[in-house]
Amino acid sequence: MAYSDTQTTALIDLPDDAPIQLFDLKTQQALIRPALEQRWIDILDHGRFIGGPEVTECEEQLAEFTGCADAVAVGSGTQALVMPLLAMGIAEGDAVFIPGFTYNATANAVLLSGGFPVIVDIDPNTFNMDPADLVRKIDAVKADGKLTPRAIMPVDLYGLPADYSAIQAVADAHNLRVIADGAQAFGGKDQGRWVGNIAEITATSFYPTKSLGGYGDGGAILCQDKDFAERMRSIRWHGTGDNRKESVRVGINGRCDSIQCAVVVEKMKLFEAERERRIAAAAIYDERLEGIVARQTALDGQENGYGLYTVRVPNRTEVRAKLSDAGIPSGIYYDMAIHQMPAFSHLAEEGSLPNCEAAAQDSLSLPMHPYLSANQVHKVCDVLIEAVKA
Repeated sequence: MAYSDTQTTALIDLPDDAPIQLFDLKTQQALIRPALEQRWIDILDHGRFIGGPEVTECEEQLAEFTGCADAVAVGSGTQALVMPLLAMGIAEGDAVFIPGFTYNATANAVLLSGGFPVIVDIDPNTFNMDPADLVRKIDAVKADGKLTPRAIMPVDLYGLPADYSAIQAVADAHNLRVIADGAQAFGGKDQGRWVGNIAEITATSFYPTKSLGGYGDGGAILCQDKDFAERMRSIRWHGTGDNRKESVRVGINGRCDSIQCAVVVEKMKLFEAERERRIAAAAIYDERLEGIVARQTALDGQENGYGLYTVRVPNRTEVRAKLSDAGIPSGIYYDMAIHQMPAFSHLAEEGSLPNCEAAAQDSLSLPMHPYLSANQVHKVCDVLIEAVKA
């Protein structure tokens, strides 16, 4: 069953007193609930709660939509980062370069695989990995000689693809692999290619608040190489072969439940219409906030998937309080750079990643989801502009 644009856009006009939400899963759920309930019944009937036909269906749709060679559904976005590193044989002494302004899963994935995360500063305009600082960090690691550079793990923060043209050129020059952390960016594009088919390997997340999410944990690895995807299928089932009994390589329990894949399949039917509505909301934000606050900006040829809409405000605590007083929620992702967290403080010194540290102090995410009305977006802008100018 497909959903028409009329169904997905009918809720744009809302009463002026309708509450503004940072995310809205209930409105979306109302559109797909009958189909989901039928899928629950189907899953109960066939009894394949793990590895059921919904998993294959989800994988096929992800590959078809993004244009990648193959997709492998896994248990979480973090597993989608760890498993490719395991497949590459990342081990002690291997350096994996990550941005310092991201969710802690990016650093955890490298450490769990046995590698060492080398933190790279970000571009203050895109919030994504700075290719110039990446070169500096690779050169420094090589000069030091204690670690071996092996891979680069850019993050497509808030929905915006990293600068893959520049990053891939650096990777090629140093014979490094690129694994994209696209957990927040399904629906983003770079030079006409969807996130999932830009880098050699892309990890995405089905966490419920993602632009394409399930109703629990889940994720996927999108690959440009079918053979690598088959290796991922082995690793997600404890490294077993076709009989799922004998381990032929080291693996983990990385399986995705049938029920989560069923949710993603139904949400895929809404996705392109929802993406257009995210873009429409962002266009209002862009126009109203131009010259008022610094906004995340795309590079030429990029399209933001708008998993989040993020601005920079110097008086964030006060601004956020005024938004809250007006009934407007906001989010901070993230209030610490990676190296400022206790578990990762050994990775870099305080003050060594100035752009990451600054972003942690002044970035603020505004309501962004497909079921905002135009009036709601304008209200957010009205209150934010007044708060910033105060």
